[in-house]
Amino acid sequence: MDIAIMSDIHSNYVALERCLDYTHIHGIDTFIFLGDYIGELAYPERTMKILYELDEKYNCYFIKGNKEEYWLNSRAGGEKAWKYKDSTTGALLYAYNLLSDKDISFFAKLQSAAELSAGELPAITMCHGSPYQVSEKMLPGDDRTIKIMDRVKTPIILCGHTHVQSKFVYNGKCVLNPGSVGMPMLSKGMTQFLILHGKNGIWSEEFISLSYDIDRVIKELHEAKLDEYAPYWSMISEYTLLNGNTSHGTILSRAMELCRKETGDCIWPDIPETYWAQAVNECLF
Repeated sequence: MDIAIMSDIHSNYVALERCLDYTHIHGIDTFIFLGDYIGELAYPERTMKILYELDEKYNCYFIKGNKEEYWLNSRAGGEKAWKYKDSTTGALLYAYNLLSDKDISFFAKLQSAAELSAGELPAITMCHGSPYQVSEKMLPGDDRTIKIMDRVKTPIILCGHTHVQSKFVYNGKCVLNPGSVGMPMLSKGMTQFLILHGKNGIWSEEFISLSYDIDRVIKELHEAKLDEYAPYWSMISEYTLLNGNTSHGTILSRAMELCRKETGDCIWPDIPETYWAQAVNECLF
């Protein structure tokens, strides 16, 4: 039995199509998706169309990520501060405006964590951040990761969120992160996912990295005017696609630090563009 595990697509349907082409060639018919399906990049409806069609033809398991919580909270009236021409929230506004009622209903049915049993093979825990919090990072060797591994009953935990492919083994248990399909870090510009091979009662992992048409993704980012919705955020998206060594979160933290230093306080999402400009210049150039 082979399972393809994909996470953090972030609307990069071009990369998703590349990954799926690979799985189809290799005869894989079971998929696990670990959340953050849209956001950051253009035409989120194209990503959702692909996922719906895949779900109709194959065995698919979908987990909720932190992005899905954003969309659900906004629909429930909890997010009112997203703005056009705002590097902090403009990309969220762009994606949310293109969501359909079907998308919201789909996200609302997703679990934050779930277990998967596969016959005689060891059971698997699936989550986005951690089994206990969608925005928690399970970093290899981290004390918190070890505590979570001690609590989880299954020998394998699949997680995403960090956008970095990784494997961490501790006390007979294993945490596997497939990396990110759409916005991978430390991948040299390649889209990434993971295949689990199940044979003779044992799972073995195969990390996959594939080249794809990044220029098309960047062209469509500008075509959709995402750089107008979220100027510096989109600049970081473009840089990350090409280089993959500086995350949105890192630059966001720096922008907030600069804001606090000058104003005495900084509460997300109220981060003036001037601090985004400073942070981008420091971190990217």
